[in-house]
Amino acid sequence: MAETTTYLSLCSDLKKGRLAPVYILHGEEGYYIDDLVSRFEAVIAEDDRDFDLSMLYAPDFDSPAAIVADARQLPLMSPRRVVIVKEMQTHGANFANALAPYVASPNQAGVLVLCFRGEKYSGAELTKAMKACGGVIFESKKLNGANIDNVLSGFIKEKGLTVDPKALAMLAEFVGTDLSRLYKEVDKLTVVLGPGAMITPEAVERNIGISKDYNHFEFVSAIANRDVARTMRIFETFRRDPKDHAPQMLAPLIFNLFANLMVAFYAPDKSDRGLMGELGFKWSSQLKDVTAAMRHYGPWQTIEILNLIRRFDGASKGNGSRQDAYALFFDLIVHILNPLGQKAVKL
Repeated sequence: MAETTTYLSLCSDLKKGRLAPVYILHGEEGYYIDDLVSRFEAVIAEDDRDFDLSMLYAPDFDSPAAIVADARQLPLMSPRRVVIVKEMQTHGANFANALAPYVASPNQAGVLVLCFRGEKYSGAELTKAMKACGGVIFESKKLNGANIDNVLSGFIKEKGLTVDPKALAMLAEFVGTDLSRLYKEVDKLTVVLGPGAMITPEAVERNIGISKDYNHFEFVSAIANRDVARTMRIFETFRRDPKDHAPQMLAPLIFNLFANLMVAFYAPDKSDRGLMGELGFKWSSQLKDVTAAMRHYGPWQTIEILNLIRRFDGASKGNGSRQDAYALFFDLIVHILNPLGQKAVKL
């Protein structure tokens, strides 16, 4: 059957020379596909690429016949011949399915790479043929807030580095979901720090320019510790640069803190290990803000704060309010730091 794989696994296989006869690279995130194409090119030695590497563009063909003919050729100078077909997404499922007979019985001395950049591929017959030949399918998914830490830490590990949890959070905050930028910044740190080094908050601040004291990570930490002076210092820094510190981006981070706090309050096992299990945390340092907040807020205060954040979210989008987003956000932060937490309070 066709094998689905991850980016790191596929990179590892290519590095070790473990090659399948056919690959499908598809999905919304173009960065991974572009990077993997360059890695497939590197399978053929540079001096042999004129003979055994073929780069084709699907829009240049009305039918796959010429692609199949190219893929059927035997290598001249290398153990394998690599044929890469870009922009397959410009054709519909019929074009992809027309490749199925070749894919079901491919040239075993060749590697055919079909790239559907920016889209998921479709074609039931092609999928069935991929299963028959033991082909490999990689879906390049868009990065989001839920998986950015895993992707970032995986890339750092691949580069032979380790990372402090706070430094990881700083990088994730700074880079966001821009994969190209993410890899560029980690590459920079790899060169500067050298093999086997740990990426620390100080290294991030020194080499990338993110302040270890004035970032989203520290802002949430200041709120967790109910440190009014520190919270307001960071708030004023953010207010002067609303483009990179939009309230609508900060509010979900605060919401996550208090949502985790609610789970912690009602966890049956409040030991560090128990809380990490309940919250799905990987590192004990991730508990720092939650355990701090448990000392400074109560359950009813937390319920009130969660409702206040939901109310802010609606108002900041123009629902029932025309106030500036930062004016609304200032009111929210003041209320968070001074919650009543009474059952009778109407929210």
